[in-house]
Amino acid sequence: MLRSAWGTLRTRPGKALLAAVLSLSFATAAAPAAPAHGPAPGPRSGPGPGKTSGRHATPCPRLAARTPLFCEDFESLPTGPAVSRRWRTENANGTLTVERQRPGRGVHRPGKALRVRTEGNGKAFLVVDGLTPPGNSFWGRARLRVAEFPTAPDWAHWTMVEATGEGPGFVRPLGGQYVPSVDANLWGVGSDGGPTGDWTAWRESAPARAGRWVCAEWRMDATDNRIEVWFDGRPQPDLTVSTRDHGGADPGTDFVFPRFGTVKFGWQLYQPDPAPGRFDVLLDDLALAPERVGCPR
Repeated sequence: MLRSAWGTLRTRPGKALLAAVLSLSFATAAAPAAPAHGPAPGPRSGPGPGKTSGRHATPCPRLAARTPLFCEDFESLPTGPAVSRRWRTENANGTLTVERQRPGRGVHRPGKALRVRTEGNGKAFLVVDGLTPPGNSFWGRARLRVAEFPTAPDWAHWTMVEATGEGPGFVRPLGGQYVPSVDANLWGVGSDGGPTGDWTAWRESAPARAGRWVCAEWRMDATDNRIEVWFDGRPQPDLTVSTRDHGGADPGTDFVFPRFGTVKFGWQLYQPDPAPGRFDVLLDDLALAPERVGCPR
């Protein structure tokens, strides 16, 4: 229309000028306004709570693994009660909230993290379902900070990561106990409900220290039902367990993985009336992948 209007203008200057202006006005009004910041976002895609796919979309841009099974750094979530379409929550006498961590003492980096709070022997977990790790093997990572570990009762047992699936057994690559003989909480790999019974293979060489951030990694290797652990990038070989080398009461019974489909991150203490009566945990940079994710600074 602009072209024909200007062509008319050269032959009939009076009315043609008015026609050109009107033509341009109508053309502009008919065109849709371009968004100021790109196209409007469409509806969020992905499975709903408790119905996740085998390979989860990752919100973690610095994840080293090329094919993550799951990743969450909480940066894309609003502060407040923890809710996401990538995972669900499970709690009893506990809460999970997304909070902004501001620069200062006790903060591993500015940004958001998951705060886990429980009362007594309560529990609060972020639960990832629908996992299908290749070969039933995978790596995991979590940055964590526990304000206080239990000091009573004796042998108070706590879990921070638990993996379950098809077949018996709760496998706990990251947990521990208060050991009265050394008056300390010690990290230990454990299991319950499977053929080897209830056990936690804690070691005095792996003290659990309160009030500081730790980057924990673990490897679940189904070829030998082996679990290995790293803290802040350093291997902790004495925490390793496997098919015939575990903490079960009968060393002749094999420790065997279930077919993993679910992993929980959070806190649970099993004994009643613990001291302290409340527990406060921060979690961040959660990841599960077929290859090692690492703890980049």
